[in-house]
Amino acid sequence: MACIMIRLIIVEDNDKLRLALKSGLEEVGVQVVYDCASGEVAIAYCQESITPPDPPTTITHLAPNVVLMDVQLAGKLNGIQAAVTIRREYPRFPVVFYSIQDDDQYYRDFRQSGILSHYAYVRKSNYLLPHMIIPLLQDALAGRSFIDPEIESRVHEVRFKDENDPMAILEPHEQSVARLLAQGLTNEQIASRMGYRDKRTISRINGQIYLTWGLTNNTTDEKIARTRAALIVQAGRFIQWDEAGNPHVLNDIQE
Repeated sequence: MACIMIRLIIVEDNDKLRLALKSGLEEVGVQVVYDCASGEVAIAYCQESITPPDPPTTITHLAPNVVLMDVQLAGKLNGIQAAVTIRREYPRFPVVFYSIQDDDQYYRDFRQSGILSHYAYVRKSNYLLPHMIIPLLQDALAGRSFIDPEIESRVHEVRFKDENDPMAILEPHEQSVARLLAQGLTNEQIASRMGYRDKRTISRINGQIYLTWGLTNNTTDEKIARTRAALIVQAGRFIQWDEAGNPHVLNDIQE
């Protein structure tokens, strides 16, 4: 079986490492068509190279067929978020992630990304030599997937944590508002405590908390949703209420 020519984008925010990766991979026959430090730039390159501009321009970009992507990047997007954006335009575009980071949020983003095929996700410290990267790129191009066992374990760990910790699926500022709400503070008091000039911002954040915790599914009364949100914070567990108002703790582990 003939090997598919690898036309690679490298996305790595460490300039020295990016240069070393490019040099090492090119020495063993990989065609590095582009390299950059941020997900935003990688997205723009894919859009310009994979989809020809209309109307055509004289500027040409060689189209990549796989991305080698660090998870922590320069710019606002991390590598997983950047890959999701690319794959929204180009479904199942092959991507190989690597990372030395061990932050729960990266594993949470990966779990929620819906990336199921044409990928690999490995530890940077274990897989950065060219002869180890190339099989991962080839597998991703062929539609196969691989996840480092250490990373798979952490993904499951974060999933378990999220399923049993309502605060884990809130953004940091939402967590702060939820805790103050549970202490009985009004929106005006929360806004003052957190330095917001407009109390309506707190109302909007409250609405997002209610939506995330499913409290808008069975009540249209903001006061009831607020009370139930406070109970969830205090319990530290997901709770749902049926139509009769009876509470049920979700994901309760039976010994």
